[in-house]
Amino acid sequence: MVSVESRWPSLGTHEKYLSSLRRTKASIHNTILPDFEMRNYTQTLDHFNFGPNSYDTFLQRYAINFKYWGGANTSSPIFVYIGDEGKLVIDKFTTDFLVTKAPHFKSLLVFIEHRYYGQSNPFGSMEEAYKNSSTLQYLSSEQALADCAQLITDLKKNLSAENSPVIAVGGSYGGMLAAWLRLKYPHITIGALASSAPILYFDDITAHNGYCSVVSRDFRESSESCYRTIKNSWHEIKKTATQYEGLTALSQMFNTCRPLTSVEELTDFLEQIYFVKAQYDTPFYNGVNFLCEAIDKDPHEIDPLRRIASGFKAINGISMCLKVWSVEEMNENDRLFGWRWQACTEMVMPIDCTGKEQMFEESPFNLTDYMSRCKTLFNVLPRPHWITTEYDGRNIKEVLKDFGSNIIFSNGLRDPYSSGGVLQNISSTIVAVTTTKGSHCLDIAESEVSDPDWLISQRNMEVQILDSWIAKYNSQNYKS
Repeated sequence: MVSVESRWPSLGTHEKYLSSLRRTKASIHNTILPDFEMRNYTQTLDHFNFGPNSYDTFLQRYAINFKYWGGANTSSPIFVYIGDEGKLVIDKFTTDFLVTKAPHFKSLLVFIEHRYYGQSNPFGSMEEAYKNSSTLQYLSSEQALADCAQLITDLKKNLSAENSPVIAVGGSYGGMLAAWLRLKYPHITIGALASSAPILYFDDITAHNGYCSVVSRDFRESSESCYRTIKNSWHEIKKTATQYEGLTALSQMFNTCRPLTSVEELTDFLEQIYFVKAQYDTPFYNGVNFLCEAIDKDPHEIDPLRRIASGFKAINGISMCLKVWSVEEMNENDRLFGWRWQACTEMVMPIDCTGKEQMFEESPFNLTDYMSRCKTLFNVLPRPHWITTEYDGRNIKEVLKDFGSNIIFSNGLRDPYSSGGVLQNISSTIVAVTTTKGSHCLDIAESEVSDPDWLISQRNMEVQILDSWIAKYNSQNYKS
């Protein structure tokens, strides 16, 4: 059984993965790119109550780029990138799509950091902010959306840009926020580009095993042998662990940086690696094929456990040990701990691995166990139905067709979270843009010279749709 804690981090930007990917891309040199100015905004702590803390504020970090903006007295738009469960990072990986398209739109660029992440800390230090539920209570998607609405409104006023159309952009959880911002505050933005936003992965709207099913399919399409090896390895890992000095043997076999203290440390780690390889299987990274080639390297080895171990040694480097992180180590990461709070309150995504075609251990989602773990961690109980109450989802087609407009839901179908995304057009202005070979947030990530035609076409289609929204807005509302 995979622990609940190990699966929570799989939404979003996978800090460990992106850090290593950024280091490998020669085009990335600076944390903060030129032409971006870092600013702080005095943000309201609690937007929804009038109690003792109703006038408390904190400094919310955001970045702004005026280089390509046509100005407040023109019809030039403002593109607002909605931060997710991670610190605000202004580099090519994060900003490239909006920066490269800015000359076309003559747009002002604004990147907002999510409260409680990075430097947007309401209580001075992460240690203080994450101390208990009394300080964590202000970390929610509703508060984050209100942050964006207030910051955007004040920024436009200060720039005398009240008539400038605003487009919200985000990826993953940030993509969900971008779509929800458009729905909850339609007077703030004229549209949203929601990349890889699994807004349907709540309650029973999406099959609980959707995520693991796509991961399994990705690996199977890469290599049937690799898929079978992984599928058969779990039993062998558990069998070895039960033997005398079994954990020691597994530690040596995988060359872990420290001795394993439980078999779950290894199985949870491996599962997370498979998740990451599939979720971010970009044309540049090609993680699934890379890993499968390593696992399949010795066709004469029939032991699935040894094939897996040798594959990980090959991709990690013979001289490098394998850093298997524990739940305790993951809790030390501010981003992951903050997301655990959100997952233990409103963001209850019932992900499980079940079904004969899965390459993972059978691990059905158990809400009782989930709630028990949250009670232990934070002394709170999740509200598993709140997201669909607050933002809908069950009747999304009917509701959005009647009451919504101007949202692009973009998904790459190799992304496991596409299983919880909007994959079909809902109306003429709420559209799904999908690519068969695309992965998580690939359309708004950094472009490469070697980008395939299908990815270029996806981005061009999104630009055309955004152009049409801006043109319609300006024809109806802009006053020179």
